[in-house]
Amino acid sequence: MKYIILIPDGAADYPIEKLGNKTPLQIADKPNIDKITKLGRCGLFKTIPDNFATGSAVANLSILGYNPRKYFHGRGVLEAASMNVMLDKNDVALRCNIIYQENNRMKSHSAGQITSEEAKIIIEDIDKKIGTQNIKFYSGVSYRHLLVLKDSFSEDVQCFPPHDNPNEIIDKILPVGKNSQGKRTANLLRNLIFRSKPILENHPVNLERKKQGKYPANLIWPWSPGKKPEMEKFEEKFGIKGAIISAVDLLKGLGIYIGFSIINVKGATGNWATNYEGKASACIEALKKYDLVYVHVEAPDEAGHDGDLKLKIKCIEDFDKRLIKNIINNIDMNNTTIGILPDHPTPVYKRCHTTESVPFVIYKPGVDSDKVEKFDEESCKSGFYGILENEEFITTLLT
Repeated sequence: MKYIILIPDGAADYPIEKLGNKTPLQIADKPNIDKITKLGRCGLFKTIPDNFATGSAVANLSILGYNPRKYFHGRGVLEAASMNVMLDKNDVALRCNIIYQENNRMKSHSAGQITSEEAKIIIEDIDKKIGTQNIKFYSGVSYRHLLVLKDSFSEDVQCFPPHDNPNEIIDKILPVGKNSQGKRTANLLRNLIFRSKPILENHPVNLERKKQGKYPANLIWPWSPGKKPEMEKFEEKFGIKGAIISAVDLLKGLGIYIGFSIINVKGATGNWATNYEGKASACIEALKKYDLVYVHVEAPDEAGHDGDLKLKIKCIEDFDKRLIKNIINNIDMNNTTIGILPDHPTPVYKRCHTTESVPFVIYKPGVDSDKVEKFDEESCKSGFYGILENEEFITTLLT
């Protein structure tokens, strides 16, 4: 048996008055996902444990059967693995966005979806001007970068994800130490944030972006600190050899830690202008070599963070017609189990991640379907599986 898990990141949402109190998943034209839904069994999955940080790292750990309370050590360590940045056991790694702030408010967590090429120039200049032997910046994809701290810094810092604080006053969400050691690290992070502002204000990349009517990247924003974790390999845990297809370092890093092969796709961007067809082809090809292929698409999440309802619906429809359709039309459905689910909701009118359970469908050859015919938050409530949590999704998929 082969297995595919398909993740439309952040696709779940709330009922929206403008849509007749329906969600984007209810409104979107998605015949291929609905086809799988009619053939499979549905339910809701609680990807974010109670009283836990809402984020893609936590949610995808849950989907893959790794308890976040044990295995979540911040996003930075996962992204470091993907970027081939070697961490010592005492290093603290943080995700580092470049953002656009306006009038001391968080205007755009992505600096207007800045390109990787532009961002690389900015991060390299930041590293030259405020980096040291113990403070190192690494460029990643688009607005997503990495900061590594050496010399006995602490991970005991409360940081605030920029995408979860749209339009918030910057001074209210600066890093805060949880203890005396954490306070030292928080003070350093605040200092780095403030020192980045004059460097970026008149940076050539930003001057050109402003000429083009785009948001400049005028502040760095480090968050999600952690130290290198020890993680059991997926093949040892479940007896399944896996691969992951994603454009973002977070998912690639998670794949590396659990022993998945990383499959890169040309034109995969981490936003809505991505190569759906290339990811579909890569998935089909990977099934020849691997037992399980995990395909992640960031697009609906980015649309949700930008508060763009029309775009979010389009991203769901692109996921259906350009990815799902190409996959199911080119695999042996009699020998392939398929799971489809968002990792978490990203409601367009909140513009941040939320903790509600997400809809899911699992299609298994030869297993009777339930009566659910549409894939959405409301329809899947009446599915065969009810509400799953912890390792129950992955064990249900694999058994």
